[in-house]
Amino acid sequence: MAVEFSKVDDLLVVAPTGEIDHHETKEIREEIDEMILSTLPKKIAFDLSRTTFMDSSGLGLILGRFNKVSALGIQMELVNPGEKIMRIITMAGVDKIIKVKGVEK
Repeated sequence: MAVEFSKVDDLLVVAPTGEIDHHETKEIREEIDEMILSTLPKKIAFDLSRTTFMDSSGLGLILGRFNKVSALGIQMELVNPGEKIMRIITMAGVDKIIKVKGVEK
């Protein structure tokens, strides 16, 4: 699992690649939090187009970041989830909490 970051103006794109599971979440969380606090963007987009698997730890990672950035006044959205990832997001009800864009059909 790797996470790539890119910043364009006030948008921080967080792009995890591969699997987001309990083996990876602590390290990923620390890396993402450090980037958020060092750049303080106005908006964050989690680009899930290259995420191949996500378990409940991955959902917890996303929801935890959402709560953290919301407290800082930063907007967050999920973009480009594949069909499998979107199914997990929907089953967990995360799409009712966090805006999802670019859904594969």
